[in-house]
Amino acid sequence: MAHVTSHSDAMPVLTALNEFDRKGGSWLERMVFNNRLWLIAICALVTLVLGFQASRLGVSASYDAMMPQSHEFIRNYRAHAESLGGLGSSVRIVVRNTRGDIYQSQYLDVLRKINDKVFMMQGVDRSFMKSLWMPVVRWTEVTPEGYAGGPVMPDGYNGTPESIKSLRLNVARAGLVGSLVGTDQQSSMIFVPLLDHDPATGEPLDYKAFRDEIDSLRALESEGVEIHVIGFAQLVGDLIHGLGEVLTYFLYAALIAVLIISWYTRCWRSTLLVTSCSLVAVVWQLGLMKLLGFSLDPYSILVPFLIFAIGVSHGAQKMNGIMQDIGRGTHKYIAARYTFRRLFLAGLTALLADAVGFAVLAVIDIPAIRGLAAAASIGVAALIFTNLILIPVLLSYAGVSRSAAAKSLRSLEGEHPVVSWLGNFTMRRRAIVVLAVTAALAVAGWVVSLKLQIGDLDPGAPELRRDSVYNQDNDYITSHYALSSDQFAVIVATSPQGLINYETLLEMDRLEQILRELPGVQTTVSAGSLARTFTAAGFEGSVKWETINRDPFVVQDAINTVYNSNPELLNDDRSVSPIIVYLTDHKAATLSRVVETVQQFAAEHNSDERKFLLAAGTSGIEAATNIVVAKANRSMLLYVYLSVVVLCFITFRSWRAVIVAIVPLVVTTILCEALMVFLGIGMKVATLPVTALGVGIGVDYSLYLLTTQLVFQRQGHSLARAYRHALISTGKVVALIGVTLSAAVVTWAWSPIKFQADMGILLAFMFLWNMLGALILIPSLATFLLPTRKSVTSDSHTVVAQSHSEGLGLRWIPERRSAIPEEQPGCFQEASAGRQGVL
Repeated sequence: MAHVTSHSDAMPVLTALNEFDRKGGSWLERMVFNNRLWLIAICALVTLVLGFQASRLGVSASYDAMMPQSHEFIRNYRAHAESLGGLGSSVRIVVRNTRGDIYQSQYLDVLRKINDKVFMMQGVDRSFMKSLWMPVVRWTEVTPEGYAGGPVMPDGYNGTPESIKSLRLNVARAGLVGSLVGTDQQSSMIFVPLLDHDPATGEPLDYKAFRDEIDSLRALESEGVEIHVIGFAQLVGDLIHGLGEVLTYFLYAALIAVLIISWYTRCWRSTLLVTSCSLVAVVWQLGLMKLLGFSLDPYSILVPFLIFAIGVSHGAQKMNGIMQDIGRGTHKYIAARYTFRRLFLAGLTALLADAVGFAVLAVIDIPAIRGLAAAASIGVAALIFTNLILIPVLLSYAGVSRSAAAKSLRSLEGEHPVVSWLGNFTMRRRAIVVLAVTAALAVAGWVVSLKLQIGDLDPGAPELRRDSVYNQDNDYITSHYALSSDQFAVIVATSPQGLINYETLLEMDRLEQILRELPGVQTTVSAGSLARTFTAAGFEGSVKWETINRDPFVVQDAINTVYNSNPELLNDDRSVSPIIVYLTDHKAATLSRVVETVQQFAAEHNSDERKFLLAAGTSGIEAATNIVVAKANRSMLLYVYLSVVVLCFITFRSWRAVIVAIVPLVVTTILCEALMVFLGIGMKVATLPVTALGVGIGVDYSLYLLTTQLVFQRQGHSLARAYRHALISTGKVVALIGVTLSAAVVTWAWSPIKFQADMGILLAFMFLWNMLGALILIPSLATFLLPTRKSVTSDSHTVVAQSHSEGLGLRWIPERRSAIPEEQPGCFQEASAGRQGVL
């Protein structure tokens, strides 16, 4: 006969399988555990298939995917994109002569080699490419016979001193110093506009391949030149190229998690099983992404590790529950089913909360963010199966080691000092102190978080370290060129031939004057301001004629000259023209000033004949993105919290319990935004998901701990004892996982990719504070919101223990006893449904 005993969480200890009713439990439990071998075989087959698909998943990026598609600025840009050549994605390649100035034949020969190689690269918009060797770069002057001009690079250039002298003169005539030629004339620039898609194949530009081609040009540095490259394509290419180092830090994080968990459990078998199942979820996620047509990009590359981290968190809870039951003497198969019963609902709710935290990101109309939301949601869907079902099934075969079971049993005997210390937070006086300190931290954090800025806060590329090659190249170009790569374009739209109009050009010129006075603006250029110069040139260069003329014939002549010398400033039917604003940087404050100024001007000067529309250029698109991020930040958090509240209410059926679970998350969110202010991290596409993910992942801790606490309270235990039991059974794993994941991701702080370093610090903070909030705030809040009522109604057969947390009655049926001691074993029965089971 099997030995049968009981323990305090109402699960009888069965040491033999023949004493266990395999037909018990829910239909899902029966289906899973009565078909274990079939389930494992199917999972193995699915893993092989999806693993093959995952191996084919690529990492790509798209300039178009970073745009908020429905924003007014982007709609304006797309509507006029064909008339705005060179104002989309582009790179700037600066070639410096290390042996002198640019007027040397050897340097010019190397520059021609680089120019020709770049011209033939896939994805280059050759019509608007500019350099000293491109014929589209021209000079113009007025002679007694009229206008004279030609390519800056002299026809028949042969490297002789005479041809180099002509080049020097043409550079001065064209006014290229500061734009295509460095202010010290030791370098020149190749401006390379890019097509987001190959016009022949329709395939998106491969930024990694493009970056590799650009990087191959550095082989020519041995010929006495130095190459500097900046632009979105180069930045994304550098991020993709650095994925090897990113993955290395992922490996460190996973290894730390495995070592800490194995140290805690003293069982390599179960530790490797749990971590392997979490990796299986990642494989399924990546494989499904490939099948569904998704790809990873530099901003969603963190998602697979987040899925792994969530999997380890949930898997450790399952492993801990099974380990405790086996430690009491329960058979490993029965222990697995007990744990499945206890934790499936809490685990499912927690994973659904995670999924909501990811899925809500899809409300942001930026394809890169929506791709991240889709990738993460797919991963969570995989976790629901691998962690809630596969782990208990595998552990029902593998069990845990004897040392792990013995250690677990010892942890249940007596009370750990930390458990005793945390249990004191259920005391009213200490709870008041905790809540007062929390309120003070929340208020202070909220005040600091008001200073959180949207967008980039530093020049260059904040995604990379300040000493990265890209940012060094950016520093060089910024310091040696008067016109920066941060271009903000205002689109002037008229009817056909509407730009050949005195009033239109005058309004353009007025807006330019206003913009040039703004802090952060270097200069501006447009058909309107150039028309002044070319009008004067048509009248012997007299400054009296440096104006916008009222005569339509004079205006037309000036506009035609503008078109011939700067075709990117006008379209063919003279209906669209950009006002290009060169900015000193792309900081959020700089962009906001320009946007507000243009919007105010447009409100006063737009008419049926002409409209001033925002926006184009790299900085114009970034300004639109900042506006969307600012709006989405609060609405996204609102949706996340509303969804989590609904899920918690479905689980607990008590508004009091929902408040207890949610408050720690709110405090952590506030403090995380304050930390971003302190670290100088702006809210942008790369960082926007962090707070939402923190809410979704953080609620896991509260759900596991609070669910277990309420079970004991409903059994009739006092709040203090119920919380101590919850700490022993699930709370210590909450602490373990919080510390483990924080220690794992904090190593990212040393990553050469600053984007990953920032994410590591923020995630470590949120993992740690969500854990501390669950362990300290939950008992303090429960002291006032979830106190167990004094009375326990009883008769000779039935006891109903109630607390303020109950949403429905839970009837407790003792085993052949009428007296109910506090530690009395038994099982729960839902009074409303009449079904026996354990929460």
